Amino acid sequence: MQAPGRLHLGFLDPAGTLGRRFGSLGLVVDGLETVVELQRAGRDEFSAADAACADELPRARAHLESLRRATGQAAPLHLHIARALPAHAGFGSGTQLALAVGRAFSFLFGLSLPTAKIARLTGRGLRSGVGIAGFDQGGLLLDGGPRADGEPAPLISRIALPSAWRVLLVIDPRVRGLNGDEEKAALATLAPLPREGAAEICHEVLMRVLPGAAGAEFALFAAGLTRLQRLLGQYFAAAQGGQVFASAAVGRLIEWVGTHTPAGVGQSSWGPTGFAVLPSAEAAEAIVAAARAAGMVEAALALHTVRAREHGAVVETLSSLTPLTPQSA
Repeated sequence: MQAPGRLHLGFLDPAGTLGRRFGSLGLVVDGLETVVELQRAGRDEFSAADAACADELPRARAHLESLRRATGQAAPLHLHIARALPAHAGFGSGTQLALAVGRAFSFLFGLSLPTAKIARLTGRGLRSGVGIAGFDQGGLLLDGGPRADGEPAPLISRIALPSAWRVLLVIDPRVRGLNGDEEKAALATLAPLPREGAAEICHEVLMRVLPGAAGAEFALFAAGLTRLQRLLGQYFAAAQGGQVFASAAVGRLIEWVGTHTPAGVGQSSWGPTGFAVLPSAEAAEAIVAAARAAGMVEAALALHTVRAREHGAVVETLSSLTPLTPQSA
């Protein structure tokens, strides 16, 4: 089971000052995945390909137990994590792991569990729905915020980015973004985003980001994305020690890129991963070379240039890869 990484590009209305909380913009990307293998066994066995994968085993085991309790399927299994998204780095690793385990479990036992139900059973999608939608179908995604009845946020827009566009990812393995109880505590300390700020973010998404993506108008898209990221970065800075970026090294590089070439720049979720959306592979290659020549890339940083991913998770059985068919609730 291969589950893709996603960038969380921002909340529309974090505090609900316009009437409905959250609402999320996200982008599914290629190049970074969580890969889970699940098969029947004589007894429960859990294994991992490397140390990073091993760190995810406790969460994977907990998800498996939740699924067993909910479905009554208690047969012994061998669960192996072959690859893992960087944890707490802004790629939605927790949601993708939960959904990958859940989809593999459902497939193995012929249960046909919808993705939204797997998310509920494993405690995911409580604020953002783009990880769930991205698991199903990829693309640039916009959700409408969690429903009052506790169901995951409904998907209200999906757009495929132009194939020429590229995303530069800047990862700082020395820093972890807020998560779990720390994230909840940080959100509780923030004053509500004023209505004017939420309204401007909504305008940027509706009138610049989405039209720019749909019409291949890169300048419009990039300007809107950078502006909404700036608004949100300033708002969430109080929970990040007064800084817009969780990693100072990532922040310096991303800000430099944003001032030296047309790009849509920002930080995914709580970081530390920063991103720059660029109009072509050539533009991405050129700005990376220029940044290295200018001494802006610290040795510890990992840089990846990837495409937007236009499909979701993939099921692999008997050496056959099958793109996931979107599941409805």
